[in-house]
Amino acid sequence: MAQPIALELSPRDPRAELQTRLQSAPLEHAEALLAAYQVLQGLHDTRVLEVLQGALGSGNKLTDMATEALNTPTTIRGLGNLVFLARLFGSIEPELLEGFARSLPEAIAVTKAYRGPSPGFWGILMKFRNQNFRRGLVLVNSLLESFGRNLSRESQEPATNQKPA
Repeated sequence: MAQPIALELSPRDPRAELQTRLQSAPLEHAEALLAAYQVLQGLHDTRVLEVLQGALGSGNKLTDMATEALNTPTTIRGLGNLVFLARLFGSIEPELLEGFARSLPEAIAVTKAYRGPSPGFWGILMKFRNQNFRRGLVLVNSLLESFGRNLSRESQEPATNQKPA
């Protein structure tokens, strides 16, 4: 019959293993350590470390001040509006926004360069002959119609938390 083989494992010392890894780390990661020292020195030179040290030392006082500042109706509305704007800009096609961004400085430059008298009634009517003007006018008109439609929806909803005028 077969005899079991005795397996003798030497006791494992995790602290000794960590010590060995720690001693070899500077050699294995010399470039990374030098880069980290440079970043640390930069933070020290610009006094960022002092600010962080002060923030850690202040404990909950800094957190309480930040919470108090953020817990106002204005800030809450502002953050909600910021989230809404992020969603809005996410829904706009980048090409359309890029076209608007290119057109705006051009329109401002043309307006600033114009030195003649303000256009009269007939001058404004003549603008309607321009195809690009009419295309832009359709966009603005569509925007105003949609805005008005949404305003009328809001006025039909019951005002639960609004103060009477």
